[in-house]
Amino acid sequence: MSIYNKKTKLEYFHGSMYEATKCIAENFSSAIAFDFMGKSTTYTDFIKNTDKCANSLAFMGIEPGDRITVALPNCPQAIYMFYAINKLGAIANMVHPLSGEKELEFYIKDSESRIVVTLDQFYPKLNAIRESIPEIKIIVASIKDELPFWIKPGYYFTQGNKISMPQKTQNTITWHDFIKNSVNNKCESRGNSNTPAVILYSGGTTGTTKGILLTNFNFNALSKQIVATNPMFRPGDKMLAAMPLFHGFGLGVCIHSMLANGGRCVLVPKFTPESYGKLITKYKCNFIAGVPTLYEALLRLTTMDKADLSCLKGVFSGGDSLSRELKKRFDKFLSDHSATIQIREGYGTTETVTACCLTPVDKSKTGSIGIAFPDNHIKIVKPGTCLELPFGEEGEILLAGPTVMKEYINQPEETAKTLRTHEDGFTWVYTGDLGTMDSDGFVYFKGRIKRMIVTSGYNVYPAQLENILDAHPAIHMSCIIGVPDSLKMQKVKAFVVLKNGFPQNEETRKSIMEYCKKHIAKYALPKEIEFRDSLPKTLVGKVAYRQLEEETCS
Repeated sequence: MSIYNKKTKLEYFHGSMYEATKCIAENFSSAIAFDFMGKSTTYTDFIKNTDKCANSLAFMGIEPGDRITVALPNCPQAIYMFYAINKLGAIANMVHPLSGEKELEFYIKDSESRIVVTLDQFYPKLNAIRESIPEIKIIVASIKDELPFWIKPGYYFTQGNKISMPQKTQNTITWHDFIKNSVNNKCESRGNSNTPAVILYSGGTTGTTKGILLTNFNFNALSKQIVATNPMFRPGDKMLAAMPLFHGFGLGVCIHSMLANGGRCVLVPKFTPESYGKLITKYKCNFIAGVPTLYEALLRLTTMDKADLSCLKGVFSGGDSLSRELKKRFDKFLSDHSATIQIREGYGTTETVTACCLTPVDKSKTGSIGIAFPDNHIKIVKPGTCLELPFGEEGEILLAGPTVMKEYINQPEETAKTLRTHEDGFTWVYTGDLGTMDSDGFVYFKGRIKRMIVTSGYNVYPAQLENILDAHPAIHMSCIIGVPDSLKMQKVKAFVVLKNGFPQNEETRKSIMEYCKKHIAKYALPKEIEFRDSLPKTLVGKVAYRQLEEETCS
């Protein structure tokens, strides 16, 4: 049975993302748009620098629909470039600057980019693949150019002196020279609400890398939904923007939803738990967002022992399952540090920019990922079909609403599999995720359809077992994988990171196994427990379970 959100329909901005932020700048000209390494930039200067960047791109011949790859961390140049591309009606292909050479080559070619923008420290990787992308123009920026004057000397002696700016060539230009070209051209805004605006790469619903094409309307709709579901937000509120710009969570929630509503972004170019904790208290941030592993890291920080977190209005978790045990521990951490709120879990996919549902401010249910955003729709169906299931019955989670992607680029067959229009007139995203829904519209994530272990004919869902293991008093974090077995097809293996003070010995292993026998069905019990000092992470901070599978099964 579908649950359609019956809240009043929101009024959305019908223009480009650039135009949405420019409107805000006209009303809040002297307000601070973002902070970076101690330097604050007002909305007026944000738009002024974005316009210069757009003029320079137009001088280089960029037209509506052209693609530009942005391989930058969370820094001012990334913000200017993103909105400048958008002003011209071009498409920003946002990728991780730490991607390997072959990954960058794939992203550039697959997106058919004309220009790549990166930092001087990452330029050698692009130079190494220059022969395979000879026509590409590369714009090279430097972190030092955006630092306040009192920080530049320290940066130079610790990091900057190890980085050399590449030689100027016909196809390589420094950011400084690039911006100088802005005086040679003036351009008007060319985008509109339905213009394709962003490509974000994701494993998609089938686990293979795909470029997800999103529109201006997708992002502007999200920005309205975020504020509607957080009525405590006020212009000037500060968001700690540590989630990366190549991820829908970082770009859609931490950046655009703030800048399109008069918020203030505290940019974090390189995440460490220590810097994250320090910035929360230094700027008295009102909102923080991250994946569960980020909150695990904060719990370990001794520097947060006396932190005052009464400034927080919202703490959001997404991108991966938040175990009940972690939520319990982090809620206590917030309470112990004078916060009056609890962590709120959300859910979504890159095919819908990012979050589609969120735990309400005034009501939560144990184990739930919340209810649909205004104007979003969620239903549970028999996997791969359009057959709706009753409340409480497990099936595939389907999403519909104003943030649904346009397509997977260059993959019409995969697009057709994931986007399907039903008799109700809605185009639904088949997420490949399993879940249930109750009669109040609360959704419960159960795991990915693809991430399933089949042992002796039984289906075992790793996320459910990890939730159980993480509640053990000795366990800090766990990951479950399936290992090939000649008799059972697969057997269950657990990788475990212990809390400080618990030894990695046979006695601890036996304690965990006895605990498992009490909480897990016999067929789903781990046949092996391997202790690790840490678990591998993906580029966005999730536990890289596929890497563990490859290590174990190769």
